[in-house]
Amino acid sequence: MRILQVCPGYFPAIGGVEQHVRNISERLAREHQVTVFATDPSGKLPKEEEISGVLVRRFKSFSPNNAYHISLQMLRELRRSEFDIVHGHSYHALPLFFSRYAKRSKFIVTAHYHGHGHTLVRDFLLKLYKPFGSKVFQEADKIIAVSNFEKSLLIEDFQIPEAKIEVIPNGIACHEFTSLKKEDKGYKTILYTGRLEGYKGVQHVVRVLPLLAESTCLQIVGQGRYKKKLIKLATELGVGNRIEFHQDLPREELLHRYANADLFIMLSRHEAFGTAVAEALAAKTPCIVANTSALKEWVDNENCFG
Repeated sequence: MRILQVCPGYFPAIGGVEQHVRNISERLAREHQVTVFATDPSGKLPKEEEISGVLVRRFKSFSPNNAYHISLQMLRELRRSEFDIVHGHSYHALPLFFSRYAKRSKFIVTAHYHGHGHTLVRDFLLKLYKPFGSKVFQEADKIIAVSNFEKSLLIEDFQIPEAKIEVIPNGIACHEFTSLKKEDKGYKTILYTGRLEGYKGVQHVVRVLPLLAESTCLQIVGQGRYKKKLIKLATELGVGNRIEFHQDLPREELLHRYANADLFIMLSRHEAFGTAVAEALAAKTPCIVANTSALKEWVDNENCFG
């Protein structure tokens, strides 16, 4: 079967959607012919390559502040393409809308929808986009929600029939976590992984650091335009020497940090699922999350607290 995945970015790009698409694509590639169409705002990645049995094709895009991912190259190629199944991802970027133009027998949509833009401007544009974006849900044969929160939001915002939506939470590779061991570091570590955006709430952890023991440090793994503001805030509070910034870590190193953190924190205002929380819990690291959006579904007051 010929399957096309359409998404804003793909490995080595990092993010919840990117990881989700990579996981399902590599599993499907064991039995099917899988192609991924993704954007590359940098223009520096290979335009075409095979990764773990998946054919990855990248298209130059206009992606201001790593958003929207507008690619006319991708749109033109989709109009010429024909697959058995087309699976579009991420309502918050244009590649999903473009995916509806490919010829196919079945059209599947995973929206990763959380209902808000990441800034006031993006939130306003998201509302303007709704009459156009809703077309992908109308045309989809099936819609996948990654949490019950997302399913409820899709029904409420787009009046989608409940029977058209299936809830399939994001998975993780459990075998990656079986051999992880915690080490005695002699100091306490708080870990955050993900994009560096204001809505993710990392700044709240930075503000709390002065109130914690000086032996407590914060490790931030990710990249984004908000990094400069975090560095400035840390400097003003006098805790810059207690914060480590990392990005593009090898998978093994990231897993090591999950396992050796004393606490994982995710204080995001908007999440459709929260893959990083799932991975931290799999590494047996306790979590504190914002009691909002899909993150509240993780709270059990034993391993994860809201």
